[in-house]
Amino acid sequence: MYLHIGNGESIKKEEIIGIFDLDTSTVSNITKRYINEKEKEKKVEYTDFDLPRSFIIVKGKDGEKVKLSRISTSGLRQRIESDNYTE
Repeated sequence: MYLHIGNGESIKKEEIIGIFDLDTSTVSNITKRYINEKEKEKKVEYTDFDLPRSFIIVKGKDGEKVKLSRISTSGLRQRIESDNYTE
């Protein structure tokens, strides 16, 4: 099953480590350092050119990646809870 995270991009449900609100979670220095480190590693991907509202940490073959999405955490959660996935 896949979760659509914006701009035609989908990720596998089993690859999702966590979904976080960009405004509230980046208050923490730990989160800021984590995202900055992933940016240095070139493992941050923007799904859209709009202002991101959430970020999703996913696991892949080459480690963790951060995907920035314009879809809010509540919108992503609703998609997960409704099982509105693509096969």
